[in-house]
Amino acid sequence: MRITKVYTRTGDAGKTRLAGGQQVWKDSLRVEAYGTIDELNAAIGVVRVMNAEMIEEYRAAEQLEKELRWAQNKLFDVGSILATVPGQTFKNMPQVAARDVTRLEKLIDRCQKDLEPLKEFILPGGGKVSGFLHQARTICRRAERLCVALSKTEPVDPVIIKFVNRLSDTLFVLARWVAKTQGEPEFLWERDVAKKVD
Repeated sequence: MRITKVYTRTGDAGKTRLAGGQQVWKDSLRVEAYGTIDELNAAIGVVRVMNAEMIEEYRAAEQLEKELRWAQNKLFDVGSILATVPGQTFKNMPQVAARDVTRLEKLIDRCQKDLEPLKEFILPGGGKVSGFLHQARTICRRAERLCVALSKTEPVDPVIIKFVNRLSDTLFVLARWVAKTQGEPEFLWERDVAKKVD
């Protein structure tokens, strides 16, 4: 793909074209879904920028960089598929497969070995890298909800929904793993429970 011009004026009336030429409103569920995938990709890019500052100090930061860069590439694949008219294909069309879901599950399992079991919910934050990973996780959950909503009205490959679901789990575990490996604090939810009145 070669991008020669940033603005085309073709979307000025509130519509855009999917890959394959179909014209849709910019607030359609499909555009909302792949737009949120793009937002997630940008959020992960911010995590990578923050993590780059840690690479010389923490060996685990190099592994995180590698995994996040892979995830960003897969998110471009997801976005491209969602931006394609259902049922259409084109040359060199990207794919998301069951093996990509499995890769995320293996990453989760590896990271979990270094972590204590959770006894309470975590307050997002702690350190820069883990805090931004938590933010990316919430965007990922929204992207998943939009993909599910879209699947109720138009065809969506079930593997995409599985991948986005597993990616949100991965981002949560990576946030905890980063806190552990980079010495960032992790704060648990302190419940403000109602006192029993006699």
